[in-house]
Amino acid sequence: MSHLTLVTGATGFVGSAVARNLLARGHDLRLMVRAGGDRRNIDGLQAELVEGDLSNPASFARAVEGCRYVFHVAADYRLWVPDPAPMMAANVEGTRLLMLAALRAGVEKIVYCSSVAALGLIGDGTSADETTPVHEHGVVGLYKKSKYRAEQEVLRLTRDRGLPAVIVNPSTPVGPRDVKPTPTGQMILDCAAGRMPAYVDTGVNIVHVDDVAEGHALALERGVIGEKYILGGENYLLGDLFRLVSEIAGVKPPRISLRQEVIWPVAVVSEWLSRRFGVEPRVTREMLAMSRKKMFFSSDKAIRELGYAPRPAREAVADAVAWFREAGMLG
Repeated sequence: MSHLTLVTGATGFVGSAVARNLLARGHDLRLMVRAGGDRRNIDGLQAELVEGDLSNPASFARAVEGCRYVFHVAADYRLWVPDPAPMMAANVEGTRLLMLAALRAGVEKIVYCSSVAALGLIGDGTSADETTPVHEHGVVGLYKKSKYRAEQEVLRLTRDRGLPAVIVNPSTPVGPRDVKPTPTGQMILDCAAGRMPAYVDTGVNIVHVDDVAEGHALALERGVIGEKYILGGENYLLGDLFRLVSEIAGVKPPRISLRQEVIWPVAVVSEWLSRRFGVEPRVTREMLAMSRKKMFFSSDKAIRELGYAPRPAREAVADAVAWFREAGMLG
């Protein structure tokens, strides 16, 4: 029997951590990579590379051919897009077609990397879990809607077509190899560099990216098909997180917590400048809308059923700051 394992999104932040974890476990890897994409995160990894991406479904059959397992980690992860169509096509339709390709190829088990963005949210400081009710009209933000719809497609195929998929829902990963960086990584980088005078307070769940990778592997080994598992760490108010980052980086923490209504006009102008000049906005109306609820989650199910054991958030932040410094991204 083939022991070949496909990882999509392996050049990315979470995907490269998953690939490293699987290599350490003895998997023979095939990594799906974009033509011309940044491959720094997989330099030196012993793996077969196959070109493809979520916007090119013709590449899927070759990618899954002969694979026993598939880890679908690739996604268009941006909190700001001027045109929603490509993100929806990649994250929703791309996921659906990849799952069907894996089904046709006879893949034994799939781990689909969803997100807590696809789950229900209580928002008042109470931790949500896999059973918290969720409806699309309550999902705020384009990225979150795309992940919600994609997860629903995977669940539907699991139920109706026998897709052998387990779903994992990472919270907010931080740590090494955040080359882009991700939106959360950018916040940590800005704070560590002393470039964050103020913030809009909310709540987030912080987890080490390598713990998320371990959770993926555990989902393959112990996860039940059709089930969802939150892969999170510790819940933090944003102000407390920035104070932690500042302490680790040796800079003064941001002291001004601003109300939403103060920042809203800035977000409108920031979006206009982005559309006009193609620069990435640091704040958008969607980001502010998402921050109205504390994004707190519980990983108890993964801890209980998978043996998942996330480390303290302080270690995740320390590793992120150290990596940004080593990479020359932090002075």
